[in-house]
Amino acid sequence: MAGLRLGPLLRYTDGSSATVWVESDRPCTAEVRCADGARGSTRTFRIAGHHYALVPVSGLTPGTATEYEVLLDGTRVWPPPDSRFPPSVIATSPADEGTRIAFGSCRWAAPPAGGHDPVGPDALDTLSARIAADPEAARPDVLLLLGDQVYADEISDATRRWISGRRDLAEPPGDQVANYEEYARLYYESWLDPEVRWLLSTVPSCMIFDDHDVIDDWNTSEAWLADMRATDWWRERLLSGLMSYWVYQQLGNLSPKELATDPLYAAVRDSPDGTDVLRTFAARADADPASVRWSYRRDFGRVRLLMVDSRAARVLKEDRRAMLDPGEAAWLREQVLDGRGDRAGVDAGDGGTEGARDGEREGRPAGDTKSAPAADTKGAPAVDREGPYDHLLIGTSLPWLLPHLVHDVEAWNAAMCAGERGPRWARLGERIRRGADLEHWAAFPSSFDALADLIAEAGTGPGAPATVSVLSGDVHHAYVAEPSWPGRTPDAHVAQLTCSPVHNSVPLSIRLGFRFGWSAWARALGRRIARHGRCAASAVSWRRTGGPWFGNQIMTLTLRGRSARLRLEQARADRDGTTALHLITDRELA
Repeated sequence: MAGLRLGPLLRYTDGSSATVWVESDRPCTAEVRCADGARGSTRTFRIAGHHYALVPVSGLTPGTATEYEVLLDGTRVWPPPDSRFPPSVIATSPADEGTRIAFGSCRWAAPPAGGHDPVGPDALDTLSARIAADPEAARPDVLLLLGDQVYADEISDATRRWISGRRDLAEPPGDQVANYEEYARLYYESWLDPEVRWLLSTVPSCMIFDDHDVIDDWNTSEAWLADMRATDWWRERLLSGLMSYWVYQQLGNLSPKELATDPLYAAVRDSPDGTDVLRTFAARADADPASVRWSYRRDFGRVRLLMVDSRAARVLKEDRRAMLDPGEAAWLREQVLDGRGDRAGVDAGDGGTEGARDGEREGRPAGDTKSAPAADTKGAPAVDREGPYDHLLIGTSLPWLLPHLVHDVEAWNAAMCAGERGPRWARLGERIRRGADLEHWAAFPSSFDALADLIAEAGTGPGAPATVSVLSGDVHHAYVAEPSWPGRTPDAHVAQLTCSPVHNSVPLSIRLGFRFGWSAWARALGRRIARHGRCAASAVSWRRTGGPWFGNQIMTLTLRGRSARLRLEQARADRDGTTALHLITDRELA
């Protein structure tokens, strides 16, 4: 009899359909049955000895929340008979009731129940416990996980013991993940956590990777990549990281319509064993990152979410460094301006199907097209004078706006590495870049400025949204920063909203460093450093309007009509030993 190894994860939902991801312990037919009669089923597919299914569910009733169960070969496996949690549900709330979006990044696997937690209470565990205790309370409509869902280079003691039973840890890569099986173990450890397992079964999720999903500072520079490729273990690590990311995270970002037309998904499912097919795809992604798009679009009513790959899509040549390759940058621009008339310079009427038209790219969703404006009878896109969306969310694992000192140091370092002060400074710059993790948007100055220009354009003029928010994590603290453009005032409220970690350490050095990094003294120091690098002045300035806050935390945006409200909550242990989410800030953005 087939058993449920991991999951279910409720991934995609809209008004009438959903997808549910599961991992079973053998080949089987996976089925989802809902209390309202909606259902779906599919056969599992096989990757590296593991069996998975992404079950499409159709026939859901808009504006309802229906309980569901999972069956494998006709036997119910979810919910467990001894579950202490409420039934998992698929909710299809009407778009006009607003959208509640929770987000954060950097989750190191929590220890088993009763074990010592060296980094404190897990914000996702605590959020799950709150929802379970009061199912009628406000719950997120979607959970955005903005990177470092697993840590391939910082494993737990339990995983280290498990790996040591398989191979010699004295051999590279040592006590880091080496292959697909070890990646599967990471996800198993992280997502089998009872609270997180139930939370992910009942709150839809969107995910994107960051560096630790593969390795710390992944794709920092061309020299870094050359050094990694010279090792005898990197290729297997990278291919396994991309393969496991596609299976465990990326597949669930696709809508049922996109799944039905995705060539890689079809090839994997049509094969008795899809390992070689997926490995070939990952190898091509490694050899030519521009051939694959991991970024995607989701529309939630009049809220547009663009999840941007700011890791694999990089151009690393020093003379043309860019956070996004040209195709990725063009895609982002098209999705931002889709529905704003001819401003995108392309046919914007298909609302996110650029990925589908770009036939050489596979393995990435093209975007949810349900809210795109319809084309008129002549084929030209119809223009919504009120704008195609009220709120634009740009999810990028790495913050766009950093503390001013950090930004200036990264811009200076980019100039040094590019040879602005000669080869000796370039060599020193590369050592500093790797040692200090200088690889955010500021370390790609042309990309930083291009994103600033795009955000200003999106937030200005007829059809401008009420808010443009850049959602990020990575830096192990939370803050709000608001930009301004000299001589130009966007009609939208624009903000950088950064939230991390969900569950990880925040050393004293980070606390002190980032507090100082936001100070006036640090800003003056940064200006002097930038002058040494002959760095051009940025077209945008910004100020911190909230934070920095340190702890295991999660942010929630509540978007209703053209209003937006932001909450930050931290997971803390109370005196009686219980954990709870404590409100840190609650403010209106628009």
